Amino acid sequence: MFKLSANGAKIVYNACRKWFTIVSMIISPVLFVINAPFGRFALNGKSIFLLDGRKSWIVMELVSPLMFIDTFLNSPLSRGEPVSFEPSLAQYVLAGAYLTHYLNRAIVSPLRTPSRSKSHIIVPLAGVLFNTLNGFLMGTYLSSPAAFAYLSRSRPTFFVGLSIWAIGFAGNLIHDEILLNIRRKANSKPDGKATRSSGKTTENEDKNIPEHYAIPYGMLYKYISYPNYFCEWIEWFGYALAASPFPFDASSLGYAVRALQSPSIIFEPSSLFAPRLTPPWIFLLNEIVLMLPRAYKGHRWYQERFRDSYPKERKVVVPFVW
Repeated sequence: MFKLSANGAKIVYNACRKWFTIVSMIISPVLFVINAPFGRFALNGKSIFLLDGRKSWIVMELVSPLMFIDTFLNSPLSRGEPVSFEPSLAQYVLAGAYLTHYLNRAIVSPLRTPSRSKSHIIVPLAGVLFNTLNGFLMGTYLSSPAAFAYLSRSRPTFFVGLSIWAIGFAGNLIHDEILLNIRRKANSKPDGKATRSSGKTTENEDKNIPEHYAIPYGMLYKYISYPNYFCEWIEWFGYALAASPFPFDASSLGYAVRALQSPSIIFEPSSLFAPRLTPPWIFLLNEIVLMLPRAYKGHRWYQERFRDSYPKERKVVVPFVW
């Protein structure tokens, strides 16, 4: 990575922190209208813009841990500090948790997936941009003097947050495994059609349903269509709780009110943007606003494709709520 001066690193860090948040907020409503062309919404046919789903996924997801490792080890915000310091055990633990998530997401999960739909090139390109910014911000923050000072004290929120992270990570793995089993069963059938879903029969009345889709059952699928998303949000909420102070207080509320009253606040210096909003909370916020539209559209897709067979009591992504 290009070595910036201490002042230059702070300018880049704050600019990324600000625009990574703002652009995600702008894109979120758009995703309720259009479908990101991958997975169940993948485009059909042949095109030079359609890429292998598994390979493109691995490439774009590996960007985040690689960027994280680089910035964590080089600690851009520590340059110019009068005293150098070795990261605390808590910082190393959180770094390990981040890399564990991406080891599964970028390598283990795609290699264990029997099949993946092709992906339009726009998806991995957007993914590379997202993961570059997120990996840079997370690694830079976690190795910063501010994180060192916060995590050097023994705090109950660290242990509670880390426990919540582990629960969310486990839930994500479990519900992804249910989806993987559907694909495995589909691939094991002579005609390649998935007519059973996680141990329960679901007649496939619509012949246009892709071969590896069926109604998932079990665990939180009883209540929502996207428990893997919900568990991932729990995971990163726990991580943010462990890694940094809660982002909301009286001053941040006042900042939010001013932002709503005067959109020109986006032209203010990046260093003034939501000072308490650190990268772990930005990551959680961005995950929610960018995944929520896909969960909603995917829920509607299930209802339209499986019609009366799809459980009517299921919510979209938050049990009993929405």
